[in-house]
Amino acid sequence: MPRSSYFKNPYLRLVLLAVFVIYGLIMIKLLFLRGASYQWKVYDYNLVPFRTIKRYIMHKDRFNFDTWFKNLFGNIVLFIPLGVFPPLLREKFFRFKPFILLVVSILLAVELVQLFTRVGSFDVDDLILNLFGALIGFLLVKFCTKH
Repeated sequence: MPRSSYFKNPYLRLVLLAVFVIYGLIMIKLLFLRGASYQWKVYDYNLVPFRTIKRYIMHKDRFNFDTWFKNLFGNIVLFIPLGVFPPLLREKFFRFKPFILLVVSILLAVELVQLFTRVGSFDVDDLILNLFGALIGFLLVKFCTKH
């Protein structure tokens, strides 16, 4: 485990790393291992920023609450930890540029895997919402640690 972690106690760093790994495994299950019902026969994708977000906001009455809520707020809330763990595990991720490069790389990889496996769908709006969630986590860590 790198010594450039925010926490100096090696046991605390190990616990933090273990929780991050568990979070990662849960996210893999949620994003990729959903069963055949999420595998699309005719694949749809969105490359136009804010198209899906706008559709969910402007036509809220056409979606059941679960679908609407999960697609807008679930995509934000589930990725808040992605903004919390990297800075606490490696201090270099307290700087915005390394943090944003890491997070965008991870999120783009997730969307590309969904594109190629046809599990879920590639949607640039998911990237936007996921990034927003990670930024919330990043700002919370910055605020709470006064870094």
